[in-house]
Amino acid sequence: MDRLTAVVLAAGEGKRMRSRQPKVLHPLCGRALIAYPLRAARTLADRIVLVVGPNADDVVELAGPDVRAVVQRERLGSGHAVLRARPECVDGTILVLPGDMPLLSVETIERLVAHHRKSRAAATVLTAVVPEPQGYGRVLRQGGRVKRIVEDRDATDAEKKIAEINTSVYCFAGGRLWQALGKIRPDNDQGEYYLTDVIGVLSRAGARVDAVVTSDPSEAVGVNDRKQLAAVTAIQRRRILDRLMEGGVTILDPASTYIEDTVTVGPDTTIHPQVMIEGQSAIGSECVIGVGCHVSSSRIGDRVTLKPYCVLTESVVEDAATLGPFCHLRPLSHVGPKARVGNFVELKKSRIGRGSKVPHLSYVGDATVGEDVNVGAGTITCNYDGVAKHETRIDDRAFIGTNTSLVAPITVGEGAYIGAGSTITKDVPPGALAVGRAPQVVKDGWAARKAKKREEHRG
Repeated sequence: MDRLTAVVLAAGEGKRMRSRQPKVLHPLCGRALIAYPLRAARTLADRIVLVVGPNADDVVELAGPDVRAVVQRERLGSGHAVLRARPECVDGTILVLPGDMPLLSVETIERLVAHHRKSRAAATVLTAVVPEPQGYGRVLRQGGRVKRIVEDRDATDAEKKIAEINTSVYCFAGGRLWQALGKIRPDNDQGEYYLTDVIGVLSRAGARVDAVVTSDPSEAVGVNDRKQLAAVTAIQRRRILDRLMEGGVTILDPASTYIEDTVTVGPDTTIHPQVMIEGQSAIGSECVIGVGCHVSSSRIGDRVTLKPYCVLTESVVEDAATLGPFCHLRPLSHVGPKARVGNFVELKKSRIGRGSKVPHLSYVGDATVGEDVNVGAGTITCNYDGVAKHETRIDDRAFIGTNTSLVAPITVGEGAYIGAGSTITKDVPPGALAVGRAPQVVKDGWAARKAKKREEHRG
């Protein structure tokens, strides 16, 4: 059986990114650049070999244990990088993928590999025809077959007019590749071993070299600087939105909607403008995500409504709950089914039970709130004593009056009532009423006496 080894090249320094972080770790729509070719390779290849530069432990860690990593300590070009991968490759076909070309689709790679195997070519190059080929290697053909590839910096004026470019994606017959790599020399202005020179070596030896032209030239766009990263991100973001809309999601303004590649959204959900959904977020079906909401690494059930400008981070919202506007769920918050969390409410590491309401202007931190609880406006769980955090428990069907401070640790029993304006420092038994406020004092005629004193002072 013809086994397939994918060699992913990720050893470049990425100087034009002007970053301390390796280029292939820069994020694009929720994934590192390198994650895209690795995902494609996992779909197709029997073995994956990742070529990295020195001090690339973070890249290797992100790649995962199923990827064999080799280090190219001296950056002597793409040909040298592939040669470094040889000890980890298996006999069969070698697929070479750049680590900085995230738009390349699995379907295109499949087509390349299938053509290569069917034609039994020594090498098959993935090419693209583009209106502005400047900066790319040009594909030189003779009689329809690929004869060689010339880098842009080494091309003549006539060769620079060629619109067919090399994408740096190749399939090779393994044995022919290793033989040809031993024959290339760094005879160029960079003093590097170009993998593209293998094409010329094979062609001159009479071997068959084919090309497959990608139907979408944008797949050939690589990332060398932050401007290119932004351009590629825009293309990928539109692909994500198109995929979601094809799956039944309504996106009212794609131009202002940012959804990462790691996000799933169910059908019949409507997403309003200026929404950002990122991380490992999952949005259910028939939801409404209002204007300006920001959802990060959170799970939202079906028929949930997020009114405008809600912020959710690492939280869970169950079916038919309603949030907002202007509410904030900090990490480890959990809103139960049919619960309501209203405007200017902040939850932190708290659980709100089924059908409970925290309508407005409240802070609920380190708390467990049962079912059908009403938390009045201005309620605060006083969870921090300056040294440690403490927990609040509010059992089912309790009623917390407006402007209440619950000083944790504290438990409010099932069906208990808290009077408005109370500061509660002790547990409240089930079914009890607790009122913790200073007695009201009324001084009749006080305003008139004060006004008289004011007039006397002026006189």
